[in-house]
Amino acid sequence: VVVMCIAGNSPLAWLPRLRGTKVVLNVDGSDWRRRKWGRLARTYIRLSERLALLTPNATVTDSRIMHQYYLERFGADTACITYGAHMPPVDGTETLRAFGLAPRRYLLLVGRLVPENCAHHLVEAFEQLTTEMKCVVVGDAPYVDDYIGDLKRRGPHVIFTGYLFGDGYRELMQHAYAFVLCSEVGGTHPVLVEAMAAGNCVVVNDTPANLEVIGDAGIPYRGEQGARGLLPVLRRLLEAESTVEDYRRRAKSRAESRYCWESITDQYEQLFTGLLHGRKAGVAQRVAKPG
Repeated sequence: VVVMCIAGNSPLAWLPRLRGTKVVLNVDGSDWRRRKWGRLARTYIRLSERLALLTPNATVTDSRIMHQYYLERFGADTACITYGAHMPPVDGTETLRAFGLAPRRYLLLVGRLVPENCAHHLVEAFEQLTTEMKCVVVGDAPYVDDYIGDLKRRGPHVIFTGYLFGDGYRELMQHAYAFVLCSEVGGTHPVLVEAMAAGNCVVVNDTPANLEVIGDAGIPYRGEQGARGLLPVLRRLLEAESTVEDYRRRAKSRAESRYCWESITDQYEQLFTGLLHGRKAGVAQRVAKPG
């Protein structure tokens, strides 16, 4: 038996091993970089990074960037296995109609509305555009009412849907003009991979992890410049529909070739089989190449 754990449980990953169970821990970015954490929490999370290498039988990173981080910081050669995406088309446009939207006539952001995900980049940039295009922000978050309230004040023309799941979420993904990911922290963002699999033109904050995911199939903006860096990118895209169509095709092709669940499942099966037969976790490693 192999037990999978998430990074937040790294200090406890040794418990199943007391009964001889193999444990694989999947780490998710450098969470200590999130601005919400105080000094004590940051210290605990950084300790957990080290424990994530000591307590399980194998540790999985979700991107080449995070693999390199653990290699350089701790000398640990983790197994590098990305996320996958499967976004089958959805019939109907009920969700679009509910929010007064038309296909290919809105920009879309999906994520937790916390400061380090930087939804304010898009909200502030959109308010400076002269366009009939709409802007939709999907998501919510607990304990950040002040930030979300400020977002809504800054973006009086932005549509905030709250949480959406299932067909409603996939419908909005499927019909967006462009998808924007503003997050400044984390490894591979599943929502970005899903946006690409849905055939979106994707625009991302130019963090190393985001650039790794999009390769040449998406458009970066200068994240440290915030809305000022994003605004000219959006203006260019709104004036060049043929460019948007080209990036849609690129994104979908990249998602199908690099973020296919069948391939990712094979990598996990190889990792688990190796552990159960006493082989080192490195047998299953396949580090994503740049580009």
